[in-house]
Amino acid sequence: MKWRKLGRVFSADGQRPWMQSHCSMPYAEPLQNGRHRVWFTPRDGANRSHLGWLEIDLAEPLTILAMAETPTLAPGPPGSFDETGAMGSWLVTAGVERRHYYIGWSQSARDPFHIAIGLATGRADTDEGAGTGFNRSGDAPIFDHSAADPIFVSTPCVLKDGANWRMWYLSATRWRGTPPRPDYNIRHAVSPDGITWTPDGVVIDFAHPGECAIARPCVVRDGATWRMWYCYRGDDFAYRLGYAESPDSRHWTRRDDRAGLTVSDSGWDSEMIAYPYVFDHIGGRYMLYAGNGFGQAGMGLAVLEAD
Repeated sequence: MKWRKLGRVFSADGQRPWMQSHCSMPYAEPLQNGRHRVWFTPRDGANRSHLGWLEIDLAEPLTILAMAETPTLAPGPPGSFDETGAMGSWLVTAGVERRHYYIGWSQSARDPFHIAIGLATGRADTDEGAGTGFNRSGDAPIFDHSAADPIFVSTPCVLKDGANWRMWYLSATRWRGTPPRPDYNIRHAVSPDGITWTPDGVVIDFAHPGECAIARPCVVRDGATWRMWYCYRGDDFAYRLGYAESPDSRHWTRRDDRAGLTVSDSGWDSEMIAYPYVFDHIGGRYMLYAGNGFGQAGMGLAVLEAD
């Protein structure tokens, strides 16, 4: 597999009051005539995450055609599960409903922070140029820590598979060190409606020496083969692009040597390749990703040249 980098699409540096830094967790929504809305998560001056968007044409992806004036999701009220940040992760259209599966951050009395998965919904038949009209499904997350995921859950990838729904997500396994930091791997859950979830185990576990974190699964089905891209890091190396394959969406073989995209020799993505999102358009396959500093240096786009 070989990807060709097309360049840095955007770097947040104060274009909006809520867009002072970072371009974390990018993902794409197709519009018309090659245009795509790129959803991403910048931070405000208080380091709180907001969900925003911009629009590009894949023919000239480094030209910004439109940008949100206000965030689609902002931090929730005091005491809520997303009081210190709302970070986008995945968009699904189901009938006339569009669903943002997002990550809510909050402070914890016991741990440095807590993360859970929330849902915001809007109609699929509204003005596609607005990028607004999403409302939280409620005051509580739809998926939180449990006996199966005792620390926290995050970065969901959600796909409808026949009558069922599937989610691949980050699950923290422990806190360690001083100050404490989490380790996490990728797990899987199923649902009859995309709202009530039942976790059923680990799908991507640690494999490299010193590896401690695997995040942001992105799953694509190619016929009988399920493909997953993700990022992984260790105690002595920053996020790198990972890749795995599965015959059934549940049992995966890591093939990180085939990921086909790595850090540049210098510049905005020379230290880190994080939070991949893979999507197709008119026979081409593209990848959005975040660069150095978990997206602090911006987000970029690559195109697949060889499988």
